[in-house]
Parts: sequence; structure tokens; C-alpha cells
Amino acid sequence: MQTIDEIIADFELLDDWEDRYRYLIELGRALPDLGPDEMTEATKVRGCVSQVWLISESDDARPPHLSFRGDSDAHIVKGLVAIALALFSGRTPAEIEATDAEALFGRLGLQDHLTPQRSNGLRSMVARIKHDAREAAAA
Repeated sequence: MQTIDEIIADFELLDDWEDRYRYLIELGRALPDLGPDEMTEATKVRGCVSQVWLISESDDARPPHLSFRGDSDAHIVKGLVAIALALFSGRTPAEIEATDAEALFGRLGLQDHLTPQRSNGLRSMVARIKHDAREAAAA
């Protein structure tokens, strides 16, 4: 999986939004698919028009580091999942809480080029990740 810095650099190289959409689709295709047993109501992200599933796992370190896996039934949305996973995986709950995802999405130009439904879904994914981070910190 690419790092968030690699994704940002790749986005900056692509001037045309058709190329950026193709890149988003490629990012999504590179994500490992979740198994049918992992695509449950418990892992489903609410607030997304497309189906999105998100699984969070934490290690035993103190503070824990969280890793995320995700999937979607829509190609572009799965690419957005890949960006969110690259941004948040491997971080502690405090780092996740402090991460300004909206600023990153703005830097990539996503807010200006996504439908309102996809933008809302992206915010729902980030809210879910931050919720899971708070739960991990409290455990």
C-alpha cells in the first residue's frame, strides 16, 4: 500500500481530473478485498451512499497503534477508502485525532471534484476512524 506522502506526490503530478479519477480507481484496485464474512452491518460505514466497510485493529502497545482495512462496492469510493487508510493506518489514537483530514482532502482538490454524496461519505469514513481511535484509547 502506498504511503500518504506518495499519494500526495502522485496527485500533484496529475493535472487533469480524468487522470486523477483513474488514479483513485487504481488505488482502490490495489486494496485487498475484504472477505464476505467481514462485510457485515457492524463494519459498514453509515452515511455513505455507496457501500463501505471499515475494520480497525490495534496492537498491544501503549498507546496502541491502529491499522485499518476497508472496501467498497464503488471504484472511486474504494480509492477514497485507500487514501483514508494511508492517512490513518499505523498511527496512535492521539495522532489520528490530531490529523486534519479535511485539509488533506482540500490539498488534493477532492472537495471541489467529488459529488456532495461522496464528500459526505468521506467525512463519514473519517468520523468512523476517529471514533474507533477514541475507543482504542479508552480500552
